[in-house]
Amino acid sequence: MLQTKDLKLLTKRRAYLSVLLFVLSALTLPLPCHAQNQQTFDQSVVMIMTVRQEYDFSAPWKKGNMAQGAGSGFIIEGHRILTNAHNVANERYIEVKKQNLAQRFPAKVEFVGHDCDLALLTVEDPAFFDNTKPLGFGPLPEINSTVQTCGFPMGGRQISITEGVVSRLETNTYSHSQGSQHLVVQTDAAINPGNSGGPVLQDGKVVGVAFQGLTSADNIGYLIPTTIIDHFLTDIKDGTYNGFGKFGISLFPGLHNPYYKQLLKIPDDVDGVVVIDVLRNSNTYGTLQKSDVITQIDDFNIDNDGRILIDGLSLELSEIMDRRQIGESLILTFYRDGEKMSQKMTVASNEPVIPWDRLYDTRPEYRVFAGLTFVQLNRNYLEKWGNNWISEIPHVLRYLFIDSNQLNDRPERKEYIVLSEILPDQVNAYLDGYQNQVIETVNNMTINSLEDLDTAFQKDLDGYWVVTFWGNEAPMIIDAEEARQRHGIILNKYQVPEETPTHEEDLLF
Repeated sequence: MLQTKDLKLLTKRRAYLSVLLFVLSALTLPLPCHAQNQQTFDQSVVMIMTVRQEYDFSAPWKKGNMAQGAGSGFIIEGHRILTNAHNVANERYIEVKKQNLAQRFPAKVEFVGHDCDLALLTVEDPAFFDNTKPLGFGPLPEINSTVQTCGFPMGGRQISITEGVVSRLETNTYSHSQGSQHLVVQTDAAINPGNSGGPVLQDGKVVGVAFQGLTSADNIGYLIPTTIIDHFLTDIKDGTYNGFGKFGISLFPGLHNPYYKQLLKIPDDVDGVVVIDVLRNSNTYGTLQKSDVITQIDDFNIDNDGRILIDGLSLELSEIMDRRQIGESLILTFYRDGEKMSQKMTVASNEPVIPWDRLYDTRPEYRVFAGLTFVQLNRNYLEKWGNNWISEIPHVLRYLFIDSNQLNDRPERKEYIVLSEILPDQVNAYLDGYQNQVIETVNNMTINSLEDLDTAFQKDLDGYWVVTFWGNEAPMIIDAEEARQRHGIILNKYQVPEETPTHEEDLLF
């Protein structure tokens, strides 16, 4: 039974958080939670304990403090454990244990999908799987049907089972990535920190994985449905996780306006959504154009809200993409200037130039020249401004982050590069005003990726390094010869490694 003091603590946290991602640091609260069902599933549900460590995306040679936490997982066929990606993100060491066994077994991540918050673990010692029972998967649960959530909530050492009712199926943002949106199932079954990664069952079959909750309302939790789980498990069969595809377009439900519909020459009996932007570096660019009206994807008709009817549910049209693998194809039907057209499209990741998703398990690349530190502009970097980063970051970065798809006019641009830190030295004195600005050119060379800096700084203009920044008319001028002489001294003074790894195997912890 939760004590009054504990309830006040949870109430206080609820007042400060709008959406709770059950991150590992919150999973160590030593609060008991008793099962509400006699069946414990102790042959299938396991506890996952992780030690993790993050990098500093502003000064990537630095690492954060070690943190520990615990979550849940469950055994599936093939002696594998399915859990949430956020349970093992940035992991350094993982152990798993069963409810009635004190021994803890080392485990490792075999596959992880941070965009869908799922991970697959393996245990090298086969003895761990003695007397265990893999769980199978069921279909999408129906609204108003009953489900049971299993796991180790709030640091408890015994499996807890809570029962609830499915209230909604909708597309929503996955808190772990903060950017990816997929189908979720909403239930009023109690889902608390520590439940993350545990199975949600119906008739003895897994119908979802518990992964996040809403703290602005009572008893609202979310689970990852089996359609997403199936995509993840199918994706990794070839030994590589490719992720989910995106259309690479922005859509507007403009056909509710009959005059807009007439202007676009769309038949009265046809519904659809209007393309208002196409991601320049996507495979959709050149296939679709602004003011095209998409009316059908494969055999699914699209209504004026951008929704389709699938499995008896009205869902976002992105649900079709989520049920395809990268490299598969689909048929787009659309109207352009009143003419009906069809085009085959290959499913691709179509990531924006500035990643919207948080990055995990990756050592950020960087370059340091004469104490000037350059990194990729991404969400992790922007989050150094704190919980309210979207309103606290410099307005130029906010403008670029939100509207980069429209502002990027170069298909060859791979990423935006920002001057993140300046390691103070006589050669870079008085340059603080350029910090947190985005690089445009170095010595008249356009910068489209971090690697471009390696070439650009090898030359100079009349003995100077001349750096220009996006939206800034004042260039940064540095004496090139002095910068080269001071470079090694600065790296040694601040204990910064000379080079950053670029091989894929070195990018993982």
